[in-house]
Amino acid sequence: MNISADDIARLDSLVGDWLPLPDVAEILDISVTKVQRLIEDYHLVEMRRGNPKVRSVPAEFLLDDAVVLLLRGTIMVLHDQHFSDAEILEWLFTSDDSLPGRPIDHLRRGQRGEVRRRAQSLGF
Repeated sequence: MNISADDIARLDSLVGDWLPLPDVAEILDISVTKVQRLIEDYHLVEMRRGNPKVRSVPAEFLLDDAVVLLLRGTIMVLHDQHFSDAEILEWLFTSDDSLPGRPIDHLRRGQRGEVRRRAQSLGF
């Protein structure tokens, strides 16, 4: 995925803290290969950041040493709507006054209903 430096800077300002895949593996107590599989299976979304480029995921995708439980379904809905990984990250971390708040915060609190409804409606 090729995105501009400005897009990466915008995502950095929205997301805040990022974790390289080895750090995610350590927190989850699994191998980096298994973290890569979580990305392939839509449990996580990654972004290549920095110089040199390092595969990283938002720190807020993890909660209590586990992947946020409701994240996968929302990522899958957004992928089904043909969102790129960068667009998924931007949507999850951008405040929505109608929620109110950021979708990621609702998912971290276990509130998926409104988040998924909004994600599904993006395709219409």
